[in-house]
Amino acid sequence: MDEIEHVDIAVIGAGLGGAAAAALLLNAGFSVHTFEQAPEFSRLGAGIHVGPNVMKIFREIGLEQRLSEIGSHPDFWFSRDGNTGEYLSKIPLGDYGRKEYGASYITIHRGDLHAEQINILPKDKIHFDHRLTGIEERDTDVLLTFANGNRIAAKIVVGADGINSMIRETLLGVEKPRYSGWVGHRALVNMDKLKSTGIDFEPCVKWWWEASRHIMAYATKGDGSEYYYVTGVPADTWDHDTSFVDSSRAEMEAIFGGSHPMVQALIDATEEVTKWPFWNRDPMNLWSRGRLVMLGDACHPMRPHMAQGACMAIEDAAVLTRALSITGLTDYASAFKTYESTRIKRATKVQRISNANTWLKQPEDPAWVYGYDPMTAELS
Repeated sequence: MDEIEHVDIAVIGAGLGGAAAAALLLNAGFSVHTFEQAPEFSRLGAGIHVGPNVMKIFREIGLEQRLSEIGSHPDFWFSRDGNTGEYLSKIPLGDYGRKEYGASYITIHRGDLHAEQINILPKDKIHFDHRLTGIEERDTDVLLTFANGNRIAAKIVVGADGINSMIRETLLGVEKPRYSGWVGHRALVNMDKLKSTGIDFEPCVKWWWEASRHIMAYATKGDGSEYYYVTGVPADTWDHDTSFVDSSRAEMEAIFGGSHPMVQALIDATEEVTKWPFWNRDPMNLWSRGRLVMLGDACHPMRPHMAQGACMAIEDAAVLTRALSITGLTDYASAFKTYESTRIKRATKVQRISNANTWLKQPEDPAWVYGYDPMTAELS
């Protein structure tokens, strides 16, 4: 890293959005370096949904087929009453989605998706163990200082550094994200226990209770060998200093026990489960200033209830890349303006619906989300 003093584009954060931005910008011919604070890549997280809107982006960077091979392809998104099992909605995906929306809808382990994204980036362009500690905006570049002592001068900086973004703090000042009043329990269940029930578990189903409590359960591998759930539960406070805490089957039983037999089987097959707070920010109308620009959770964090948070970050990356491809780096200001005006209405709408937790609970047409193509959509 000592030899890298000046770069054209610095992407801060190599999560799903940052890795997508790096791949898309490299694919468009830009010189890009990505800086990630984690010491190395690890298979973090659990399940994630990748809609057709984002599979079209992965098609652009050569990952669509590989992800299709790994992930599960649900034929429907089911919403069901958590007590009676009654179907509240049946949203067709599978072959219907491929024909109607132009790409597959998959569910996959977040770590498997992230690994594929990292693997396509040139090893000399992604730099781990780089925690950003200083940002100095200068006339012709931005000077970035990292905790390991490295200093990088970049013509533009893309902040893909999450809800606690340092880029956001530079643009808008220090403000902690707001606790949303919701927590989520996350678990990969014991497949032997699940199979021993003899129940045919649906590949993608959201169970609903009063006050919008829910469990989203789905397969994360195409061969059905992994099954995951995430909950949404109202909770008045989050009194922990850590990003998550251990939960337990007993806690799951206390919240969801006595529900439909399929839900009870999920609880019984739970061995390790963690509990996470959901954080929020109000919609922001400033996504860039000078040579700094943000994407994803840095500028529009949302609860995960619509399964589109990471998808919106990756869509951001695609539109930002398209805008920069038109203007080039010399007119980055025009590119940022185009990017923001193209993205802000859609991202804010998704943020609002996600936070309301109404998505697909009742029959509705999701074409405005899944049919959208960030690679060809009109730029504002």
